[in-house]
Amino acid sequence: MRNTFSLAKVLRSKGLDVHIAPSGKDGLASLNDKSNYDLVLMDIMMPEMDGYETMLRIRAQEKFKGLPIIALTANAMRGDKDKCINAGANDYLAKPVEVDKLLHQMEAWL
Repeated sequence: MRNTFSLAKVLRSKGLDVHIAPSGKDGLASLNDKSNYDLVLMDIMMPEMDGYETMLRIRAQEKFKGLPIIALTANAMRGDKDKCINAGANDYLAKPVEVDKLLHQMEAWL
């Protein structure tokens, strides 16, 4: 969570509105309660429901088919990017996150 709050602070300093969901389950609930999000940054390693399962459940809902998802993972192993894309991510970034690269990806998807 410390990394999440650090990243959120940087994104807010760039003028972005950031909402943090502490788990995949909470993220799904947030999307369904307030579905006006422009983009999702999906941490793969989350409690209760990991990012892969969360992305699959997001993509299972027709209303979220076009919602851009960028997967973020500390497990930068061979095949992880493909696994994220297959689970529903539009893009992938390994941690530690390079802010400029993330902002560039976000801009491209928005």
